[in-house]
Amino acid sequence: MPIAVAVSGGTDSLMALALLREAGHAVMAVHARFLPRRNDGLPDDSDRAAQGLAALCDRLGLPFFDLDVRADFEAAVIAPFVAAFASGHTPNPCSQCNPRLKFGVLAERARSLGARRLATGHYARLEVSAEGGVRLFPAADHTRDQSYFLALVPPHDLARTVFPLSGRLKSHLAAELAARGLTPPLPRESREVCFIPGDDYRAFLLSRHVALSGPGPILLADGREVGRHAGLWRHTVGQRRGLGVSFREPLYVLARDVARNALVVGVRAELDATGCQARDVNFLADAAVWPEQLLVQTCYRQRPRPARVTVVRGPDGDVLDVSFAAPAPRPAPGQTLVVRDAAGMVLAGAVLM
Repeated sequence: MPIAVAVSGGTDSLMALALLREAGHAVMAVHARFLPRRNDGLPDDSDRAAQGLAALCDRLGLPFFDLDVRADFEAAVIAPFVAAFASGHTPNPCSQCNPRLKFGVLAERARSLGARRLATGHYARLEVSAEGGVRLFPAADHTRDQSYFLALVPPHDLARTVFPLSGRLKSHLAAELAARGLTPPLPRESREVCFIPGDDYRAFLLSRHVALSGPGPILLADGREVGRHAGLWRHTVGQRRGLGVSFREPLYVLARDVARNALVVGVRAELDATGCQARDVNFLADAAVWPEQLLVQTCYRQRPRPARVTVVRGPDGDVLDVSFAAPAPRPAPGQTLVVRDAAGMVLAGAVLM
């Protein structure tokens, strides 16, 4: 049975396809259409990618499938993203897209076409443990590592996944493809959040015509009002610019109090936190055998920090109770928490509360 390679039209996925083919694997290419069609009816990136990939696969003698998963993407990624913002959270759509769409819906569609595994152009590394379980590690190219965004993918789905770029450097890929005579249909890099035009999430939320919070008070931690905000959804934890408040020191967003529709702010010294909690835990290693020394990440660009992590069992599911070894920037509810060991292996992923 072949390996299905998810090809977007970009450099990374095309390189993954080439590497597996050269290694002697039977492969098929699957292109997923996630994004809504353009309103003007003109060709979009998915159209250009599909046309280019179909021609390329025909030249290479590989099966190519153009799959429409737009309805699934709307239901599983875009709608929850909008709902999370409306409820006062700062969601991480890429972390949710991987378990729900790429390694969920798309992987299942690929299996229905006869594939046994799904390969992608993600920069991450998988190993099989002595017990037969799968282990997730950072890629060799630490500047492109995406293991953070894969931490919510269930282990049984990772076990059916291949990451051919685990040992590659992004900076070498363009030359490697050129040497093979392969040109990606969409050579430019994808946006931060693929479904938000211009990365303007505020304009995107307004375009969805959903109920969003209106104006309310901007409060210090002691309850003093220092200004007014135009909607909690316009702000996120840690934000400094754009508050429109004059104060003796720069102010930062500490929290979004949905119950009071209040934006809570404070000075830099108040921004650090001593810990956090996270729900919807995805265990990639049994917590009973976690090492004593743990590292946690609460956002993608953050270097993992030492912490103590306790698993709290409850009637509504497990919660990770995290105590930082030293005060750290306050995490934003809705973002992804990743727990690692000293070697970088992902032990669990969860959603910050």
